[in-house]
Amino acid sequence: MKRTKLFTGLLSALVVPAAMACSAPLPAMMDIDANSYYTDAHHSVIDPVLRARNIANTKPIEDFLAQVAKSASQGDTACALDWLNSWAGQRALTGKLSSEQAWYVRKWTLGGMALSYARVKPAASAAQRQAIEAWFKVLADATMAHSDAHKGTRNNHYYWDGLAVTAVGGVTGDERYLGWGRKVFEHAMGQVAADGSLPPEMERGAKALHYHVFAAVPLVMSASILDIRSPKLDQLMRFTIAAAQDPSAMEKATGFAQERANASEMSFAIIYARHEGRAELMPAKANFQPRLGGDLNLPNPLEHLAARKSQ
Repeated sequence: MKRTKLFTGLLSALVVPAAMACSAPLPAMMDIDANSYYTDAHHSVIDPVLRARNIANTKPIEDFLAQVAKSASQGDTACALDWLNSWAGQRALTGKLSSEQAWYVRKWTLGGMALSYARVKPAASAAQRQAIEAWFKVLADATMAHSDAHKGTRNNHYYWDGLAVTAVGGVTGDERYLGWGRKVFEHAMGQVAADGSLPPEMERGAKALHYHVFAAVPLVMSASILDIRSPKLDQLMRFTIAAAQDPSAMEKATGFAQERANASEMSFAIIYARHEGRAELMPAKANFQPRLGGDLNLPNPLEHLAARKSQ
């Protein structure tokens, strides 16, 4: 099967969400109460009760991010800016973080907010820019400090740290954040094995494929924002695409049957295709990912686009 067909099939179920009326911004969430929901050593078996609790507790934050992404993607700049400015003015998400999972939620949210803001920044007033960008910098500084203090193996969580900070660097023009993002990206490329796999993600049991995709997403977007073309990233993409098409080799290597990658998980392909100019990898259907700034069919202003080329 050609890779084009793989992506077409995986992305066929995705549609752009309908427009949402702009209501008053949700109340600012200061604290983040989130919990882990894996029960095994590989972090591959989910406890449904714990997962449901986590979803319920973080829903207000997810809803906020989704509304901002929808508004920004659909051209409702006033709504997106109003919501962002409301939370920025109250320094939302800067209170108590209940667990490591809460730090994950915050960086995913920061990256998504910054990428959505990139779509609407030209319409922002000077006061909105000052408030929103100062807030982003507070969150980015905390992300870097927390990440730099981490001990042990770096994995996909580090890459998502990198994307959040890189996106803040992109929308603020602050080289300090862009430089930190480059450091994270280079570290990740150093982890890519000769076969294109990521050893830390190969340790995830039945979710090794899922976490290869999850790790590739922030790396692909970071590479586009930073305009980096890396043979190691190409290796990772080839490995991940091949495993998504036929996971048998990964299953043999890990000793676990793999959960198949779904359409939403594979949506990052459009970013990679645009940056590399690979028309044959462009998915046919729309994708909507709040953590990546909303409608992925609309190139993000922070992306670097290449002239299309074919193999």
